[in-house]
Amino acid sequence: MASEPAGPAVRVRFCPSPTGNPHVGLVRTALFNWAFARHHGGTLVLRIEDTDAARDSEESYGQLLDAMRWLGLDWDEGPEVGGPHAPYRQSQRLDVYADIARRLHEAGHAYHCYCSTEELDARREAARAAGKPSGYDGRCRDLTDDQVAVHRLERREPVLRFRMPDTTITFDDLVRGTLSFEPGNVPDYGIVRAGGAPLYTLVNPVDDALMGITHVLRGEDLLSSTPRQIALYAALADIGVGDGGTPRFGHLPYVMGEGNKKLSKRDPQASLNLYRERGFIPEGLLNYLSLLGWSLAEDRDVFTVDELVAAFDVTRVNANPARFDLKKCEAVNAEHVRRLAPEDFVRRLVPHLQGAGLLPAEPTAEQLELLAAVAPLTQERMVVLGEIVAMAGFLFVAPEDFALDPDDAAKVLTADTRPVLEAGIRALAALDGFTAEPIQAALREALVEGLGIKPKFAFTPLRVAVSGRRISPPLFESMELLGRAETLRRLNAALAGLPGA
Repeated sequence: MASEPAGPAVRVRFCPSPTGNPHVGLVRTALFNWAFARHHGGTLVLRIEDTDAARDSEESYGQLLDAMRWLGLDWDEGPEVGGPHAPYRQSQRLDVYADIARRLHEAGHAYHCYCSTEELDARREAARAAGKPSGYDGRCRDLTDDQVAVHRLERREPVLRFRMPDTTITFDDLVRGTLSFEPGNVPDYGIVRAGGAPLYTLVNPVDDALMGITHVLRGEDLLSSTPRQIALYAALADIGVGDGGTPRFGHLPYVMGEGNKKLSKRDPQASLNLYRERGFIPEGLLNYLSLLGWSLAEDRDVFTVDELVAAFDVTRVNANPARFDLKKCEAVNAEHVRRLAPEDFVRRLVPHLQGAGLLPAEPTAEQLELLAAVAPLTQERMVVLGEIVAMAGFLFVAPEDFALDPDDAAKVLTADTRPVLEAGIRALAALDGFTAEPIQAALREALVEGLGIKPKFAFTPLRVAVSGRRISPPLFESMELLGRAETLRRLNAALAGLPGA
C-alpha cells in the first residue's frame, strides 16, 4: 500500500453529529483526516450530520465548530466557509436525499419493506435460535402487486431498503489491508425511515458521491457498514450520481479507556471540554492524540503539528486498539507548555486567571506586568495552564481575600514555627532593598545560620505564610513580586494565627 494516493486530488471529509460535547475519539478522527488532507495538499470537507432532530442541538453544533477552531483544525469547505457543494448541514439537504432515494427505488436498487418492528424482532430471534444469521431475511424483496396492495390496505408505512448484490465485496483498507464480506453476512438494509426521513446509511454515501470524496478515514466501529456503502456507491453511479468513483477507506483503531473498554462519550476522560478547561493546549493535545494509533518515530513522542503533517502516512496507522493514557497525555502537554514563547505563554494564562476571578475582563498594565514577571517562575513547573491559579494566584488576590490552604497551614504553621516567622519578619523589615538576592541572603543568615535550621524547615513556613501553600514558585522571587509591605503583612498574619498566639 503506497502512502501517496494515486488519481484525483485528495478530498476527505469529517462529518460529526452535533450531540453532546466533542470527545477525544472524535477529535482523533478529525485530526487524522486533517493531517491526511494537509499532507497531500488536498481538501478537508466539514459536513454536519444533523438529521436526528431528537438528539442534535444548536449548542452542540456551536461547540463542534468552536472546538475545531481552538484546535487549529481548519476546513476548506463546510459551514462558515462555504464551497461548491453547499449546504454542508445534512438537515438542509433533505430534498437532495428524497430525490435520490426515489431514483434508487425506480431503478430497482431499493424496495419498500412493510415488515413491522415486532415481526422483524420475532424473525431475528427465531434465526438466532436456529443458529442462522439474524439480519434482515429479505421477506419483502420481491413482493407482488397484490401483496403490496394488502399491506397498503393495512395502512403499513414502508421503509425503503437497499438491495444488496449477491456477490462478495472486497476492498483494500488503508489501515487493515484487504477485507472481504460474503453476501450472506451483509443483508439488505434500510435507507429511509417509514416516515420518509433519510438514514445515515443513505445520506453519507450520497454526500460522499456528490462532493467527490476520495478517501474516508473513520472509526473501526463503522467497518461493518463499509460493504453496504460500497454497494450503494455503485448503485449511485448507475443512476448518474457522482463521478462513479468509490472512496478509499481507512478504519482507525478504537480508543480505549480504563479497564481496556472502548472510550465512550459518557466517560469523563473523553470530554474535550474537560481538557480545554484544565488548560491543555492544542499543540500538546493534538500531539498526544496523534499517538493513539500512529507515531512519528519509534523513539520520539513529542513533535509539532507541522512535523505531524509532514510525516503523516495513514498506511502506518496501527490497526490495534489504542489506550488513552492520561499521565502520558499530561507529560506530552507539559513539554509543549515549556516550548511556548514567553509572550505566548503569558497570553494563554490570562483566561485561566480571569475564570478564577483573579484578573478582570480587561487586565491593567500592572497586572499584565506582574503576570509576565511570574511566568518564567512557573512555566517549567506547569503541566496544564490551569495550574497557574493554584501556583501563582496568591500574587493576584486582594489582601482581604488572601487565605491559607487549611491543610498546608495545619501541617506547617505549628507553634514550633514561631521563632522562624519572628526572625524572618525582623530580617525582611531591616532590608534596604527588597529583591530576590538580598531577600535570600538575609533569610539564610537569620534562619539557617542564626537559628541553625535546615533550609527546608526554615523556608517552608515562610512559603506557606506568603503563598498559602507548600508548593509555589521560588520563594524569594515570590516575595519580591509581592513587595515588602504585603509580604510582611502576610507573615505577621500567619504569626498571629499560630496555635496559642
